[in-house]
Parts: sequence; structure tokens; C-alpha cells
Amino acid sequence: MRPLARNVDFINNIIRVLVMTVLRGIVRSGEGDFSFWLAKLESYYTQKTGMKLYPGTLNVHLSDAIFPTPKDSIRLEKEEYGGRVSVSMAPCRIFGRKAFILRPDTDDGKFGDPPERILEIATDVGIRDTYGVKDGDIVEVEVS
Repeated sequence: MRPLARNVDFINNIIRVLVMTVLRGIVRSGEGDFSFWLAKLESYYTQKTGMKLYPGTLNVHLSDAIFPTPKDSIRLEKEEYGGRVSVSMAPCRIFGRKAFILRPDTDDGKFGDPPERILEIATDVGIRDTYGVKDGDIVEVEVS
């Protein structure tokens, strides 16, 4: 790599860290729906995210913050796959790993929490198994 390219990468990493927000929340069990939908729509998710997602998500419930769906989120529109529900995908990081917050347009929350308090995290590995995460654990999710 040329020295100038290395410097640009270094500066971009600093900027990314400076504009990153860290959200903390409690891990809770979900409904297990994502594996069903991923089996049907894997090629669409892979095309949109650039990664092959693991057939399960981690549900993180925010207690002291909200995360509105960013207007510049990646979108899987229902018309693209002939379905009934569109999904927003916001890039994030968990345990330093690239991931996405998934939010279906029909999401009305879980456990009495509004959708802005729930992060449904998808990435290329099973987060629970890879990092030993269990219900009740507090985790950090980086968003920009």
C-alpha cells in the first residue's frame, strides 16, 4: 500500500471513531423469525449488505436511548422480492464486527418497548455462540 493511501485510511478510521455513537442495551430472546426469512431472501440480503448473514439475530433492548431508523439506511423494498414488508438495514458494529440493525417497516416493538428501543442485530456469525452472549447481558453497539 502506498504511504498516501495508508494515511487516508488512518484519517478515515479516526473520523469514523469520532462520529460513532455507542448504544448500550440488554440482550433478550427474539421470536426466531429471521432464519425463516433469510432462507427465502438470502440473496437479497447478501446483495444489499455485502455479506452472507447468519440465520439468526441478536435482540438488544435499549433502556436509556432510542435509535430511530436512519433516513439513509439500506433498504430491501417489498417490491424487489414480491413480498409484503420492506426492511431497513442500518450499518453498525458489535464486538468490533461489522453488522446491521434490521428494522421491518411493520415493526411495532417487543416486550412493550417501541421499535426505536429495539436493535435487531444481524451479522455473519452467531453472536451468542461466537462471543458467549446470553439473555440479560449488556452489550454495546456502535452506530454512526
